[in-house]
Amino acid sequence: MRQPRLSSVVERRLLVNYRVDPDIARRLLPAPLRPQLVRGHAVAGVCLLRLGRVRPTGLPGAFGLRSENAAHRIAVEWDGPDGVETGVYIPRRDTGSRVTAWAGGRLFPGEHGRADFDVRETPDRLHVAYATRDGEARVEVTVDLADELRGSGLFADLAEASRFFREGAKGYSATGAGRHLDGMQLHSTAWHVEAGLISSATSSFFDDPDRFPPGSATLDCALVMRNVPVGWRPLPALAVA
Repeated sequence: MRQPRLSSVVERRLLVNYRVDPDIARRLLPAPLRPQLVRGHAVAGVCLLRLGRVRPTGLPGAFGLRSENAAHRIAVEWDGPDGVETGVYIPRRDTGSRVTAWAGGRLFPGEHGRADFDVRETPDRLHVAYATRDGEARVEVTVDLADELRGSGLFADLAEASRFFREGAKGYSATGAGRHLDGMQLHSTAWHVEAGLISSATSSFFDDPDRFPPGSATLDCALVMRNVPVGWRPLPALAVA
């Protein structure tokens, strides 16, 4: 079945980013993917995403759905037919929406687990926490909005960070079958990113010493998108070795 293009509004996209030892990141990636390095570090993190008006492109926004979602992600590159391509590998996606959990991997790419979210927002502060129903992942993050990016070991300024994530708009998600990755590409003509200052952050994924030995994953920075219209285009599945 042909999967439709989707339109939506990013009501809030909070990217919490880590600097990761490249050798550790490489162990988490299926071939043919490899870590995309920035200043000698792999880049990984959690995307905490609230989407509104999600619907097949062409339908009015009134028919769209709204959902809280989360994705663990690692910036990657791979050899495509026209040279090196960049994007993100997503080892797991989770959602608070029954519809998204059912439709992901069926009507559009990306299998989702179920999770329960706790969200508290003001114009200047974001607090997002969630726990998956299978008990495999828990995240809790508080971020204050800032006028500029400070203290990042990955990016010199907000413009450089924004460009990096805009260029890595192809996402490939793990699937239960394990023989291929589902692909989806984000695009927007109104791309806009704000800087965030991390007040606190915990993640059972990145805080796991068996997965990330001490010192191999370090909190780096947070970025925020709010009220940005975006589209989603299915990509051909990527076979894994």
